[in-house]
Amino acid sequence: MDPFASYQHCTLCPRDCKIDRTKGSPGFCGESATCRVSFIGPHFGEEPSFTGSKGSGTIFFSGCSSQCFFCQNYQISIQHAGRAITPEELFSEVRTLLLKGVHNLNFVTPDHFWPHIQSLCRALREKGIQLPRLFNCSGYQKPERVEAYAQEMDVFLPDFKFAEPELAKMCMGDARYPEIVLEALREMVKLKGFLEPWDTTGLRTASCGVLVRHLVLPGYIENSLKVLKFLHKEFGPGLPLSVMSQFRPVSDCFRRKKLQRVLSSEEYDRVLDLVEKLGFEKVYMQDLKEGTAFLPDFKNPENPFPGNKKTEEQF
Repeated sequence: MDPFASYQHCTLCPRDCKIDRTKGSPGFCGESATCRVSFIGPHFGEEPSFTGSKGSGTIFFSGCSSQCFFCQNYQISIQHAGRAITPEELFSEVRTLLLKGVHNLNFVTPDHFWPHIQSLCRALREKGIQLPRLFNCSGYQKPERVEAYAQEMDVFLPDFKFAEPELAKMCMGDARYPEIVLEALREMVKLKGFLEPWDTTGLRTASCGVLVRHLVLPGYIENSLKVLKFLHKEFGPGLPLSVMSQFRPVSDCFRRKKLQRVLSSEEYDRVLDLVEKLGFEKVYMQDLKEGTAFLPDFKNPENPFPGNKKTEEQF
C-alpha cells in the first residue's frame, strides 16, 4: 500500500477536510502533499528531559491543523514559511542531524505530514537507528490515529491548550478541542505511560512516555485551572506536566484585539498554586521573564532561535 495515499482524501487531522493534497491543493493545515520544513537542527529551548546537553534533534514542519491565532510559531504554522523537501532529502538531513549527537528526533507539528514521517521512521529503522522519537503536537489529534503514531514514536509531547470549548472556538475554530484532546491523551498514556526517566537536570534524557504541556494565557486563568483539574481527575498527580508562562502577543493578537499582553506574575502564581494544591509530582515551570531567547524568528531559517547558538557555544 502506498503510504502517501492518505493525502488523496485527507482525513489525517480532526478537521477531516478530505482535500486531495496530491494535486497541489492545501488542506485545512495549509499544506499540500509536498512535505515542507522550516528548521532541522539541535534545539535547546525544550525541557531538559529532551534537550540534555547536546540538544533535541528538532524537525519543524510548515503548516498546522490547529491554526491558533496566537501561535508563537505563527510564521510557519499560519504564514507557512518553509521549504519543500523530498523524502530522500529529509532522510539525508536527519542523518546529518544525528551526527551532531542530539538525544532524540523531535517531530514538531507532525500529524499533517504523517505519511512522510512514517516513511522516514521506517527507513531509519532499516538502518538500525533507534534514537528516541518525539511526537511534539498540539494535542488536537485524532484519537483513532494514536496507535499508529505509537508504533513509530517513543514519546508523546502534546499540548492541552483549552478546557473551555468557547475559548477553543475563539482561538482555533473548533469547540470540540477539549474532548478530542482528552480522548487522544487517554490513548497516548495507555500505550506509552508517563514520561521516563524523569530527570529535570537533563543528565538522563527521556526515552519513552507522555508529558503534557500547557501554555497559560493572560486573561484566561480559569481555563488553565480547568485544564489542571481535568488532567488531575483523569490521570492523577503522577502525570508529568510542563506549565509554561512564555506567551508573547503576535501580530494577529493585535489585529483581533485579543491576548494583547504578556502574562502577569499574579496570574501565573494562581496556576502554580493549584498545581501544588492538586499535588502534581512531576512539573516543569518557567521563570516569568520579560523576554526569551527562544521566541522563534523563522525568517532566519539557519538560526530561528537565538538561544540555540548561545547554548551550543557552551559545549
